[in-house]
Amino acid sequence: GLLRESGGGSVPAGSSLTLSCVASGYMFGPHCMAWFRQFPGKEREFVAAIDFDGSALYIDSVKGRFAVSKDSGKNTLHLQMRNLQPEDTAMYYCAADPYRCVGIMRYTREPQYWGQGSQVTVSS
Repeated sequence: GLLRESGGGSVPAGSSLTLSCVASGYMFGPHCMAWFRQFPGKEREFVAAIDFDGSALYIDSVKGRFAVSKDSGKNTLHLQMRNLQPEDTAMYYCAADPYRCVGIMRYTREPQYWGQGSQVTVSS
């Protein structure tokens, strides 16, 4: 695939984890680079993204705890997660889309590319 993730795991509440996503060189031009997560039996939920202008976007429940960043030189997207809680337990997916992030944030667009997913499990 074009997006390869790493960094998930099982941790106790209050821990930190960093997810990484390497994008292949096939993705030409600017892309919204995003993280989604999926709880069991639920649809995927937008979590965070970096838009064309480098601005970072987050859902309210992760603001102040999660930080999204991009290393353009290495085509890598990161999601640093701090103070993880059991309700953060989910499969986390990297995503990329050749349009600005507003579409995938508002679920009016489906990202063009998805990673394979990385499980994050937080125990209480």
